[in-house]
Amino acid sequence: MESRLNRRPLIAAGTLLGIGLGGFIDGIVFHQILQWHQMLTGKYPRTGLDPQAIIVNMEVNMFWDGLFHAITWLATAIGLALLWRAMGRADVPRSTPTLLGSLAFGWGVFNLVEGIIDHHLLHLHHVIEGPNHLVFDLAFLASGVLLMLFGLGLMRLAVPNERPAESSNWPGTPRPI
Repeated sequence: MESRLNRRPLIAAGTLLGIGLGGFIDGIVFHQILQWHQMLTGKYPRTGLDPQAIIVNMEVNMFWDGLFHAITWLATAIGLALLWRAMGRADVPRSTPTLLGSLAFGWGVFNLVEGIIDHHLLHLHHVIEGPNHLVFDLAFLASGVLLMLFGLGLMRLAVPNERPAESSNWPGTPRPI
């Protein structure tokens, strides 16, 4: 008799990993590489002030960016621990589409929640600081919704193709004797 498969542990792990990795992408790409904004540039701008104020504001932003990255690292680490635990369970399917879908869903959740809270409610920063920031902020929210829908679609497609751990071909999965 085949036991019923439980995708919830895999989806929870992938979603938390997606939140953490989405945060890393945001912090690395938007904060560090493109330098469009930092955590508090809406409150502590980096331009239009005397040099000493700019230095102080950059230090404040760097500190809060560091806390932001620490939180995204923590979400990623917890997601990895949940994934490790899920892969040890025989009732959790080894489904790449479910994992990839939950990663995309988590990244979308990050974009949507971070965008609503930081860009629209608290005005801590915008995707691009400037007079036309609303267009970029709305595009960021739309990317969150699209990632969530894409992730849900992938997870839905995966259901008929899932196999229990015993028939998995993931490396390190024990084979029946």
